[in-house]
Amino acid sequence: MIFARAVGDVWDSAFVTSTADDVKRALDEVSDEADAVALARFFKTGPGEYGEGDVFIGVRVPRTRSVVRAHADLDLPEVEVLLDSPVHEHRLAGLLVLVAQFDRSAKSGDDALGEKIASFYLDLVMRGRVDNWDLVDASAERILGGWLFDRPRDLVYELAADDDLWRRRVALLTTFGFIRRGDASTTLEVAESVLGDRRDLTQKATGWMLREVGKRVDRALLTGFLDRNAAAMGRTALTYACEHLTAEERAGYRAMR
Repeated sequence: MIFARAVGDVWDSAFVTSTADDVKRALDEVSDEADAVALARFFKTGPGEYGEGDVFIGVRVPRTRSVVRAHADLDLPEVEVLLDSPVHEHRLAGLLVLVAQFDRSAKSGDDALGEKIASFYLDLVMRGRVDNWDLVDASAERILGGWLFDRPRDLVYELAADDDLWRRRVALLTTFGFIRRGDASTTLEVAESVLGDRRDLTQKATGWMLREVGKRVDRALLTGFLDRNAAAMGRTALTYACEHLTAEERAGYRAMR
């Protein structure tokens, strides 16, 4: 499933008052230098690490969400300015704006608007602007997971087949939106397709989604998956997936490796 790009589109333009610069200034006002150092370390921005080169100004997530609530009327071009920023908190704020706008479109039944936002989000993913685990986790489930739940899911499998770490994580986290609605089928298929990926962030996301299948949908679906695949799973994915099982069950699946 391929969306048409809709960067130039705006909606309810008469009510648009905020700009990307407004958001950046608001984030600057609540930034903290010590937090910038701590966040850069936490998100692995050093040479050779997964977040290499990412820039932090030191805004914690609750404060970012407060800023977004005050500037949730951004149109798509202004959101794109935020997502094209090298500053991590700018990109997170832009994604949270998209999530809020997508949620409103879903509640109002505005499919045309929902498709515009989903299309725009996909473009950001493909351009590498959703490029850290927190950015993926805050957005994929809500936007693509919401949009694709009752639509063809070819896109999820395409993203899962991509070697790019963040696109693959987007695929996995998108299925969380399905899990929350009681559908584990795509999660199980995607998880099986990425079992050979030993990167830590893929392992954690895979195990996390499998754990949620057992917790939220059907425990038997999780144990059935593990019966078939535990021997081929990485240690981290298996550990996460088994978290809510009994000690005896966890030991049994670990012994299969």
